[in-house]
Amino acid sequence: MPDRILLRAGHVLSMDPAVGDLPQGDVLIEDGKITAVEPDIGADAEVLDMTGRIVIPGFVDTHRHTWEASIRNVAPDATLDDYFVDILDSFAPLYTPEDVYAANLAGSLECLSAGITTLVDWSHINNTPAHPDAAIQALTETGIRAQYAYGSANTSLADYWFDSKIAVPGDDVRRIRSAYFSSDDGLLTMGLATRGPGFCTNDVVTAEWALARELGIPITVHVAMGRLAGRFGMVKQLQGLGLLGPDTTYVHCCYFSEEEWQLVADSGGTVSIAPQVEEQMGHGWPPVMKAIEYGLRPSLSIDVVTTVPGDMFTQIRAAFGAERARVNADCWKANLPVPETMLTARQMLEIATRNGAHVAGVEDRTGSLTPGKRADVVAIDATALNVAPVHDAAAAVTLSADVSNVDTVIVDGVIHKRAGRLVADVDRARRLVQESRDRLLAAKEAKSAA
Repeated sequence: MPDRILLRAGHVLSMDPAVGDLPQGDVLIEDGKITAVEPDIGADAEVLDMTGRIVIPGFVDTHRHTWEASIRNVAPDATLDDYFVDILDSFAPLYTPEDVYAANLAGSLECLSAGITTLVDWSHINNTPAHPDAAIQALTETGIRAQYAYGSANTSLADYWFDSKIAVPGDDVRRIRSAYFSSDDGLLTMGLATRGPGFCTNDVVTAEWALARELGIPITVHVAMGRLAGRFGMVKQLQGLGLLGPDTTYVHCCYFSEEEWQLVADSGGTVSIAPQVEEQMGHGWPPVMKAIEYGLRPSLSIDVVTTVPGDMFTQIRAAFGAERARVNADCWKANLPVPETMLTARQMLEIATRNGAHVAGVEDRTGSLTPGKRADVVAIDATALNVAPVHDAAAAVTLSADVSNVDTVIVDGVIHKRAGRLVADVDRARRLVQESRDRLLAAKEAKSAA
């Protein structure tokens, strides 16, 4: 008999136009797959009562440096320039594999608790070959759906971020691909996190792009964050090197030229935007509407918990508020009505779910509550005083709910949060990440005193 879970009598927002919304509906999960989304399903299954719950696809975070969970909030007032010095040149060289394991364990459990069921782990902390193994072990143990994006080491800011001549170690990337990701169909998949032109020499850029394409894995790269990186014209440089393609995700994109937006769109590239970081650290305005204008499907990401919260509700509101504020101000100044393309609350939910799955390369298996897809499902408690009464269910999720309202989280048919509590050894994760914090702070102090 198949393993069955029936989510009964919830307000279902499927994010699939063919399925639609069901003000009262059931979702049937069999052996990790969604098999039916209907108003009323009769089945012999474990029943989870979703009365008073809004049932949505899991959120997708398309860019997070999960290894930084151990140093949460150490740089609350940082600019982007500060981040390079305070984090990449100060803490990153001190990280052991045990620190990476602790941070990825706590960080991915944090994702699950917040309703993030898919994560792109932008892991530029591979100071030794043991570091990626530790990161992947933690992701595996938590059961989150993730793309592990193998990045460079970070033992020296000068060596790795100023016209770096050091490429990621191809042999180790191949080892990781072979050891953990021989198939692209698993809960965990692989990508390559590259620094790109402006940060590396052309030889390094070309070598890393070639490595990713040799291994058949997607590429993710930070671009046009802040005016300096914007002046690099990174996408134009990639075009000059003949490297543009549909396998590349461009993160931030705040200072793209119109030509670069068109190049990304024409090449089939994808976009990840980290609104709170971009507004707070000086990257630029989060360009959600600009991406849509060019026919792209922007996604959202958290980036760094050293400086911003680690939940998708924050990112949704940061993007929604910033973009509408920017457009409203421009229209007021020009004495024009706001455009019909103004972002809506409903759009933000699609961006945080289905678009995210598209950018992470897993839309065939997640991102919407579609029969045949894997069961990555989140239920929001809509009876809580900060959400009730519900008039518009999508707006209730995007504009009212927060992490405290995430009642149920299911990934690939496995329940990871039930009745508001993680089904995990939270105490162990907390202890390990606190011990990592203490060790890193002590190492930093010792380094400063030396």
